[in-house]
Amino acid sequence: MNNKLHAMRHSAAHVLAAAVQRLYPNAKFGVGPVIDNGFYYDILTEEPLSEKDLKGIQREMIKIIKEGYEMEREEMPMDDAIDLFSEMKQNFKIELLETIKEKGTTKIHADDAQDIDPDSEVVSVYKTGDFVDLCRGPHVENVKEIGAFKLWKLAGAYWRGNENNPQMQRVYGLCFETKDELKAYERMIEEAKKRDHRKLGQELELYTIVDEIGGGLPLFYPRGTILRSQIESLVDRLQTQSGYETIWVPHITKGKLYEISGHLDKYDAMYPPMKLEGEDDYYLKPMNCPHFMMLFKSLPHSYRDMPVRWVSTTSVYRYEKSGELSGLTRVRSITQDDCHVFTTPDQIEGEINLMLDMIKDIYKAFGFDDFWVSISTHDPQDAEKYIGDEKVWKDSESALETLIKNRDWKYQVVPGEAAFYGPKLDFMFRDAIGREWQLSTIQLDMNLPERFDLNYIDQNNEKQRPVVIHRAMLGSVERFMGILIEHYAGAFPLWLAPEQVRLVPVSDDYVSFAEELAVNLAKENIRVSVDSSKEGVGKKIRNSAKMKTPWTIVLGEKEVNGGDYTVNIFGQEEDLVIPANDLLEVVKRESKVPQDYEA
Repeated sequence: MNNKLHAMRHSAAHVLAAAVQRLYPNAKFGVGPVIDNGFYYDILTEEPLSEKDLKGIQREMIKIIKEGYEMEREEMPMDDAIDLFSEMKQNFKIELLETIKEKGTTKIHADDAQDIDPDSEVVSVYKTGDFVDLCRGPHVENVKEIGAFKLWKLAGAYWRGNENNPQMQRVYGLCFETKDELKAYERMIEEAKKRDHRKLGQELELYTIVDEIGGGLPLFYPRGTILRSQIESLVDRLQTQSGYETIWVPHITKGKLYEISGHLDKYDAMYPPMKLEGEDDYYLKPMNCPHFMMLFKSLPHSYRDMPVRWVSTTSVYRYEKSGELSGLTRVRSITQDDCHVFTTPDQIEGEINLMLDMIKDIYKAFGFDDFWVSISTHDPQDAEKYIGDEKVWKDSESALETLIKNRDWKYQVVPGEAAFYGPKLDFMFRDAIGREWQLSTIQLDMNLPERFDLNYIDQNNEKQRPVVIHRAMLGSVERFMGILIEHYAGAFPLWLAPEQVRLVPVSDDYVSFAEELAVNLAKENIRVSVDSSKEGVGKKIRNSAKMKTPWTIVLGEKEVNGGDYTVNIFGQEEDLVIPANDLLEVVKRESKVPQDYEA
């Protein structure tokens, strides 16, 4: 996002709040940061806003922009700012100021935080007409410079993300430099609705979520399970070929393990402990890292063994807030293709380069090749959030940035987004309609080996501390599936589709022939079904298309007598004609994975 657009979106958030203040004088305001494609503002009104109210607020925003107010900045002492917002009865702003006074930053949102020296006791406010807001900027000079915008939707949001705080309404807006850009994004939103994996997941019989089992705990039908298997198998083959070994770890563990790792103090999404009489507390594992550490520690290791590359595709459990759960993209039962590589310091570059090659290859196979890398670093101003020595952090972050630079990949350094134990690389991929998703991650960790007292014996027969590289190519299998469903709009390529071929006999007379052909196709590992229902041929073809089956083959007298097969390919107008003797070979060839990862 360029600076001009960022300023437009930030200013639009202020204009939104100014419009709400005019229409609802008793409204209370939280924060209004810039986000991808626009902005939002958290607001509390006496009566909840409705979607209909957004039109009136937008009209008032247009009026304010036509009035042409300057975005006037003023700096004032902290206590004066507290008095100012006290007069306006803006309790949320007062709370932010008191937080700034105490800690030096609001820590609400990276784009809205007032990162200042707490000893200076000076903050900045911006005035937009009669509306005054606590903000560090930057903004446009005059509201007339704000580009094309539109209020988009409403959502619930707890103040400061804490469910024990008041629930506010989050008003989302879109903002772009031009009307054409705004219209293009709106078209993308409409296309995204058609691709919604929550809708397609039911229609294509891939997965479901049942209240009696619990939110965020998806169940997969056979078709969805096949899709999962195809995804995981491709990753497994690539990892095996690259020298990774599979391990297995249990799903619960003693709390002591998370005391050692630091998760009990630093991680806030763990389920409550299981209280067992006469035993230590046990926890559902929210991550696998400590298990890998203990498994490595249980065996002696020489420098000749290094690197040790271990992987495990296994589920972890995190207590995500119910309001944040969404289909497969935000769940509580998360299957990770988790990898930890234990290396000597001189092996770091080679191991991360191997991972970078694997990530690029695997996503190309799945149809993603447009990406950039977010280098997530620590925030030196918030040292309590992290473990480990400052020099170790700087060395680790520098090493990651150098590796990405050497590949000439697009990247951005993002302070404050590192894991609590080390910096990371997050891979941001664009899907078929241009949306960005964070998928793979690589984390360089020089802290957990210290906490777990890991070691190996070097060439001089002395103990040395290994470095651990955490890596997940897919991240969450469930989330990746949701993204993949939307990327392909449920119309998966032949190699990936849960059902690759559907055979449609024109009458009962041809069912036995269809079943015999299905057996032959299945022997070649083709996922095939026979529609032997009493429906008419036209209805059978429509049913196959409804399930987005890649290939539908109608079977009648011509085919039984050895004639060519006519294949209806989903999404294409022209049929594919295949000689009878060539069908098996053509299907096998066309259903191959785009890149050859066969062992």
